[in-house]
Amino acid sequence: MRLSRAALAAFFAFTGAMHFLRPRFFEAIVPPAIEVRKREAVAISGAAEIAGAALVLPPLTRRLGRWWLLGLLLAVFPANVHMAVSPERIRGLDLRRFPRWALWARLPLQPLAMAWVWRATRG
Repeated sequence: MRLSRAALAAFFAFTGAMHFLRPRFFEAIVPPAIEVRKREAVAISGAAEIAGAALVLPPLTRRLGRWWLLGLLLAVFPANVHMAVSPERIRGLDLRRFPRWALWARLPLQPLAMAWVWRATRG
């Protein structure tokens, strides 16, 4: 379980950092409803991923980290749906590299990520 938790923390720390290193990609998938605040949304979600990664490691904050990451995964799901539904609106998305079926196939990964968070943060 410790290895899974460490991998979970590393995954979220990496993806959170990518929000700051490659913000344009993440800004491009922000749903239209919050597009006027896309920079803020990307920075907040990136910081939230990094914070969640840190929270799941110590036993005292692990439970908070679990709920933090589960909430985060729910919160960013609309961006993944937006990318699958409207890939032509995603600036810089090459549909030859990421075909439509792959964008749709990503959606079931969200519940799997949630299950990973749940299992890795027990105990």
